[in-house]
Amino acid sequence: MKTTSFRAAVAAAALVAFAAPATFAAPAKGDAPVTEAELAGHIRILSSDAFEGRGPGTEGEDRTIAYVVGEWAKLGLEPVPGSATPWLQGVPLVETQARGGTAKFKVRGRAFAIEDDGIILTGRDASVSLSNLPVVFVGYGLDGTGKVTADVAGKVAVMLYDNAPFGDKLPRYRERRQMLAEAGASAVLVIATDATPWSQLRNSLGGKTTRLASAKQGAPVTGFLSLEAADALFKKAGQDGAALREDAKSSDYRGSALDVTVDLATTSTVRPYESNNIIAKLPGAKPDGKAVLFLGHWDHLGICAPDDPKDRICNGAVDNASGIAVLTAVAKRLASGERSDRDIYFMATTAEEKGLLGAHYFADHPVVPLTDITVALNIDTIAISGSGTPVATIGRGKPAYDAVIRDVATKLGRKLDEDGEADAFIQRQDGWALGAKGVTSLMVGGSFSDMPLLEKFLGSDYHEPADEFSDRIPLGGAAEDADLHVALGRAFADTKRWAGSGQ
Repeated sequence: MKTTSFRAAVAAAALVAFAAPATFAAPAKGDAPVTEAELAGHIRILSSDAFEGRGPGTEGEDRTIAYVVGEWAKLGLEPVPGSATPWLQGVPLVETQARGGTAKFKVRGRAFAIEDDGIILTGRDASVSLSNLPVVFVGYGLDGTGKVTADVAGKVAVMLYDNAPFGDKLPRYRERRQMLAEAGASAVLVIATDATPWSQLRNSLGGKTTRLASAKQGAPVTGFLSLEAADALFKKAGQDGAALREDAKSSDYRGSALDVTVDLATTSTVRPYESNNIIAKLPGAKPDGKAVLFLGHWDHLGICAPDDPKDRICNGAVDNASGIAVLTAVAKRLASGERSDRDIYFMATTAEEKGLLGAHYFADHPVVPLTDITVALNIDTIAISGSGTPVATIGRGKPAYDAVIRDVATKLGRKLDEDGEADAFIQRQDGWALGAKGVTSLMVGGSFSDMPLLEKFLGSDYHEPADEFSDRIPLGGAAEDADLHVALGRAFADTKRWAGSGQ
């Protein structure tokens, strides 16, 4: 938990660094290219065991804040004026740690057991006990119009994790789970399909859920079922899991009641605490009321395997120490070179891994008016591809913005990847929280261009202790993407080149 003395110490250290003379001279012509060695230096530190996986509300957060604020202050960035704690935006969170849980299913009145490693349960409160709840499979939870598919009041809703294959950008599972809770579901169990390996999901959760303190209450019990456990339950109830999932692909699917009831009991530890977004400002030379925002999440999973004698820390080198490294390298060029017209902000968000919570909090409590942000450029999981990878854009589709990206990338000798595959990740990154409030938010670079390479990472080191710094992390593409972001920052912060709105 962050203390006043800790925050004061961070602010004081940053002010000392900020008061020191800048040591970076402006390049003679243009911005100095970002080097792989520069990025490696930041990633190596941020993903070291000393940072304990950068879990929010831990000593790892304290060290992360101290490092990032210290680096940004040395570059000449400034704390946002009027912030309660310089450099930091407090984000009140509530963590629920499952201590025990049982699910006793009955199929046609006869007991049916699911193995303990096939189900994860978390109660909303310290103690929850629910009996004889009917179970209904709700597919993706919503229909093509975005409405809840079935009568779930007083029932257990069993929902698919994946994004719905219909509708116009329907929300991800967390939002759909909340909508089911608001429709009266007593519990929501999410099926982890093949797209989300069960072992990774268990590591990511660790029996914990986190929400914004201001968030609406969810269902009394939430949880996850492995695909195998769900199919076994369906089969016992006389249903075919594959057929149910196929039926659920219809935009007018209304759910399927199962001849199943369940008794649920959970015990949990509920801990309120405060984490922090880190926010800094680079004042423009000719501010016009519009601003550019760069962001990337600083957090990762922390000590994700406390009982593993070999490696208990999920260090998060690629996800997302690499993004903070690029963010810092971009800040260095923009702060040390010719000053751009517009104000430029840099934000390192907390609790992205817990549901984009830091970004959602900023969107609800902006320290920069959202209407002032002409574009938000999110940097996440950027050390995936090598040099020469084409540029993909998550959030493309606005012609004026797309034209700027095309022009900047082409001038840097980069090819464009416009096949649209990257759009599948639009809801899985912090820009989604800002986009929901009307801020044009983009992710631009090579990491989401090479889908086989990205999927290989997502199926191996992603959210595992193996995501740690080593020479095998490709930094050539990350360095090129950093240069791309420097150029994009200059383009969008140029009042003559960019009017401030591409709507």
